[in-house]
Amino acid sequence: MPGVVSHSLPTGSAVPTGYGDSIAALLALLSLLLLPTKSGLISVWVFNIWGTADLLDAFFQGSHAGLQAGQLGGAFFIPTFIVPLLLITHGIVFRLLLQPAGAAAVQVRRRPASP
Repeated sequence: MPGVVSHSLPTGSAVPTGYGDSIAALLALLSLLLLPTKSGLISVWVFNIWGTADLLDAFFQGSHAGLQAGQLGGAFFIPTFIVPLLLITHGIVFRLLLQPAGAAAVQVRRRPASP
């Protein structure tokens, strides 16, 4: 979108990042649709691995592109706020996926009754 980022922003990683984000979004939607089925768990694994790899790739591509202060313009909030939140979310999903099969997602701790 013209005017959001600087014209001097390196464009070499923009196309792979755009395709990676689009594939991650499609995998997320597919996972939501398939979640109630037997293949839902597999689709969540595929989405989470792809999404994490895509975020890390975009992060390293951006750091090697030689970005200068101000080149991101109004889009500075994406790598500053959204990408770290997405990485935390992917970490939480991995934790949930790796829990044993009968473990509750949220464990409630009961206090002993006071006399």
